[in-house]
Formats: sequence, C-alpha cells, structure tokens
Amino acid sequence: MASSGGVNRTYDRSCSQKLTFAFIHACIVAICLWLAFGTIEWLDPSRARLLAFCAVLYWLRHCVTLFVLLKRQVEYAEVFGLSLFMPIFEIGFLLLGAGIFATSPTSFGTWDLIGIALVLIGSFVNTGSELQRWRWKKKPSTKGQCYTEGLFGYSMHINYFGDSVLFSGWAILAMSIYAWSIPIFVTAGFVFFHIPALDGYLSERYGAEFDAYARKTAKFIPFIY
Repeated sequence: MASSGGVNRTYDRSCSQKLTFAFIHACIVAICLWLAFGTIEWLDPSRARLLAFCAVLYWLRHCVTLFVLLKRQVEYAEVFGLSLFMPIFEIGFLLLGAGIFATSPTSFGTWDLIGIALVLIGSFVNTGSELQRWRWKKKPSTKGQCYTEGLFGYSMHINYFGDSVLFSGWAILAMSIYAWSIPIFVTAGFVFFHIPALDGYLSERYGAEFDAYARKTAKFIPFIY
C-alpha cells in the first residue's frame, strides 16, 4: 500500500518539491511579518506581532519536518494543495488577532498565556515525538520494526495530537470565534481521514506488531482516545 491518507508513502528524497514547499511557506510567513511590522495601523498591533511569531515558529518546524524527518515522497499536488491552506490560517489568524472584525483591542491576559503555552507544548509534542522516532529508526537494530516508544507510547498518533493542541492555542491567541474553524477542521481531518488511512497502512506493513500496539495504546488523545 504505497499510498494512504492522501499521500504517497514510498521512499523518495523529493528535493525540488521540498524546496518549493519551504520557499512558498517562507513567502507566506514574510507576508505575515510585513503585515505585523509594516506601516499598516492595526487596532491590535501587539497581538498581530505575536501571531506573526507563531507563523515563524511553524515555518521553522516545517523545515525540520521537510529536510530532516520526512523520508516519503512529496508530490507537487500535496505541495500546492497545502500551500493554499497555509495562508488561510497563518494570515487569517493574524488578521483576526489584529482586529479586522473587532471594535476595540483585546488586552493580554490569562487566556493569552494559555494560548502561548498550548502553541509551545503542541509544537514540542509534534516535532519532539517525530525527532524521537527519527533517532530510533536510524539504529541498525530497529530496521523494519514499528516504533512504539517515547511520546508515541502515550498515543499512536501523538504527533497529530500535538498539532491539534498547537492550532487550538493559535486560535486562542487570535481572539476570534472564527479562528476556531481551523483547529476543528484540522482535528476532524486527523480523526476521520488521516488516522484511519495511516492505521491501515501501518497494520499492513507491520502486521501483528502494530496490531498489538494498537490494542494497548490510545489512538489520538493520551489516556482518553
């Protein structure tokens, strides 16, 4: 099963596709920085700048994923499809936080501290878990085995859970009900599309080893689901 969950999982360096993806994403982040630090007088400029830094953090993590962690084939359809989605939340969150639909700025408070914490925790859980798996898979003794250690010992798809936490924090910082459409959409995509497809692929690849892991480990939310 080379393809599952809308992506091709065969090994391929895909250098040109990854460079294209990183460049397009960098352009989106550059727009965020221009909007936040340029000459436009926003209702809430400090929040706009904070959200721009969230976009920078997400781009840095994306580069680690593309050039260090991701070994499967990346097709141009995936690159351009996701490149159309990224400005919706990166620029969209910034505009909402800057006060495009508000009548007065929102003071920084407890919810912002929660939002920042969720962005940082979600980023660590996603990229940290992937780095743990990457280091483990580099060992000759683990070749062909299913990774079940580290943060993946708490959830089969802890990396996806990390992104849901990240987007929830990002939506909180945007201080708009409209922003919550993104974490809801992303989480639903994980639960109803990506996870079932990936589970099927992993079960076929690792057989009884993966099935035993699936029986004793939470699928998405640690200790809950």
